[in-house]
Amino acid sequence: MGYRRRIVDDLLDELFPHLAAISLEGAKGVGKTATGTQRATTVFSLTSSRERESLAARPDYVVEAPAPVLIDEWQLLPEVWDRVRHAVDDDSTGGRFLLTGSAGVAPGVRIHSGAGRIVSITMRPLSFAERNLTSPTVSLGELMSPSRTDVVGSSDVHLPDYVEEIIRSGLPGIRDLPPRARRVQLDSYLARIVERELPDNGLAVRRPATLRAWLAAYAAATATDASWSTILDAATAGEPDKPARQTVDGYRDHLLRLFLLDPVPAWSPTFAPLKRLTATPKHHLVDPALAARLVGVETAGLLRGDGDRVSTSTGTWVGALFESLATQSVRVYAAAMDATVGHLRTRDTGREIDLIVEGPDRRVVAIEVELAATVSDNDVRHLHWLRDKLGDRVADLVVITTGPHAYRRTDGVAVVPLALFGP
Repeated sequence: MGYRRRIVDDLLDELFPHLAAISLEGAKGVGKTATGTQRATTVFSLTSSRERESLAARPDYVVEAPAPVLIDEWQLLPEVWDRVRHAVDDDSTGGRFLLTGSAGVAPGVRIHSGAGRIVSITMRPLSFAERNLTSPTVSLGELMSPSRTDVVGSSDVHLPDYVEEIIRSGLPGIRDLPPRARRVQLDSYLARIVERELPDNGLAVRRPATLRAWLAAYAAATATDASWSTILDAATAGEPDKPARQTVDGYRDHLLRLFLLDPVPAWSPTFAPLKRLTATPKHHLVDPALAARLVGVETAGLLRGDGDRVSTSTGTWVGALFESLATQSVRVYAAAMDATVGHLRTRDTGREIDLIVEGPDRRVVAIEVELAATVSDNDVRHLHWLRDKLGDRVADLVVITTGPHAYRRTDGVAVVPLALFGP
């Protein structure tokens, strides 16, 4: 198969000719190396011990080699980061270096941040638009614009198709495998994180079964802002010997460094009349297929409503995973337009909005995600509350659904099937 162009390619096409060094960061398997290779004349793969030894002995190879130079998994030889940084200081000509990394620097290793020299871009699994099931007809970028955007289009993607996409994964090397091979590969991916990646990145996992249980509990808290203590209690129910808080914090911090956890931060508007908002992130794994695998529910089970959730009495497990799928896609689209994504919730839980996309001009698109084909007045009440509070700062209001049609309600809210939503 040939290279499948990604949304981040457009961003790289725009930026790389003008920037000397870009670091593509993200979880293993999201496609960073394949994307970087499309632009590289020279490739150093630091997963190879031979290439690591060569660069360790002579870091100047990265400067002497024909540009553009791709340094794959640079964190395995952290000193190469500083060599690139110094090279950019000496010559800031665009298009010189691409670095890819699936982990931050291990604790205790000191490097310069790279600020002002190396620009970091996060790469995530395939968004729904990148899976080529249908062509999007509604653009997040256009919804962010000052002009009123038409919302039209029809899709033949239905709930079973969305559930299948959750299970198939957005990791390019996994999604096209036969079902049994895909399950084995997802299990192997998770096992490698616990058994290899965490130890290689400075965390001694003394109780792998406890870490696996914590991951499963975190997965069961997908699309919630459950407290860390609640997740730990769910992971160790009935166990008198619970791991120490410091141990669990170590799990979380390292899993964030490996990009396996991909929480959505709480949105905190600047200069806006909104008070008493929570600061707690909403929990998501980098790919909802991993969450489904950790909880142990496949396509038929999701459609039946199987799957226990942590810290919520409303909604279904498949609804949480659909929200996670939509969230992952929206974050890819938002990154393409230099926008940020957060969630909104008041401390009294009286108001809650799944996603707030904020552009560079501070205008926002507020998005609710509904596992339904139709939208009621009750589904949009929090969106209208936000518009009442922020006025013209709200560029648009959206409900993402599993329905067949994109349209505007009479109250102006855009109703968009996930399959028709794109960058």
